Amino acid sequence: MAETVLTNPGESPAQTAGLRGIADDWSSDQRAFKNVSWGKAMMWIFLLSDTFIFSCFLLSYMTARMSTTVPWPNPSEVFALEIAGHHIPLILIAIMTFVLISSSGTMAMAVNFGYRRDRVKTAVLMLVTAALGATFVGMQAFEWTKLIMEGVRPWENPWGAAQFGSSFFMITGFHGTHVTFGVIFLIAIARKVWRGDFDVERRGFFTSRKGHYEIVEIMGLYWHFVDLVWVFIFAFFYLW
Repeated sequence: MAETVLTNPGESPAQTAGLRGIADDWSSDQRAFKNVSWGKAMMWIFLLSDTFIFSCFLLSYMTARMSTTVPWPNPSEVFALEIAGHHIPLILIAIMTFVLISSSGTMAMAVNFGYRRDRVKTAVLMLVTAALGATFVGMQAFEWTKLIMEGVRPWENPWGAAQFGSSFFMITGFHGTHVTFGVIFLIAIARKVWRGDFDVERRGFFTSRKGHYEIVEIMGLYWHFVDLVWVFIFAFFYLW
């Protein structure tokens, strides 16, 4: 059993060796969370719980697809568009993915300028990110409308297995809801950054300590998570 080494009288005991020392270190908050704010910690906990939810959804989708005896719809046919008389598969999905991944880049730049306390560039880049996110949601709404017009329902679809509709609407709808809420919060925080709320410590929701743009970084964590989840949805639904 590991022993605690005592130092000079009046001083705290030295760290315990081994696994017990690791547990003591984490539980006493000496290093692991010493420099992490509650805002960041809570966002990471939220993202961890959201990871479990999306994982359950995608695992359920995999189970339904591999267990059904009815042929699964071909994504190249279901998600194709007719443009100038040409049948182009997955063109809308490719544009949606490009838009959302690009928004991750603008969000990263916004966080970078937030570190530098450049409120104008930070606010502009957050608004650009919000515009790209809104564009993604608009294209997703167009995709839903197209599939509904073609007869896709949560309980049936004209191309094969009935589970396709319920899985598609549930998972993409849940992700789209995340993007929508992200756009709303991006606009709200960008407005506060533009007004200089974080420089004068104006009271209100999401206002951090004076001179700190931490909320921009927290928003960046959420937005990058949403983008990462879309990569998995893209691979499962549109490439498999």
